[in-house]
Amino acid sequence: MRELIIFLPMFKASLTTPYYAVAFSSVRTREDKGYSEMDDLVYAEVEKMPGYLGHEGTRQQDGFGIHISYWKDLESIQNWKENSLHKQAKRMGEEQWYDSFKTRICKVEKEY
Repeated sequence: MRELIIFLPMFKASLTTPYYAVAFSSVRTREDKGYSEMDDLVYAEVEKMPGYLGHEGTRQQDGFGIHISYWKDLESIQNWKENSLHKQAKRMGEEQWYDSFKTRICKVEKEY
């Protein structure tokens, strides 16, 4: 099975509330072809997006993972959703990399 992957660059960061969190929960397939390359492209692209504040996430050995990206506002999230590379990654994810996934958008009003 896959190794445990943890990335937490935002864990110690404090953001000014309110802001938005997009939680992407997924279960991976065993297919890895092209996944790492697309992952690298997506991270490089999202970091250029206006309103993007950062991300953090983890993936368990059984394939379940959660990725949370942080955004200034809903307009920024919508612009990312409409990004052509993001659309391509989502389509490829549906076709080969994920058994299942769900995206949730949350407004963060307080952190401590």
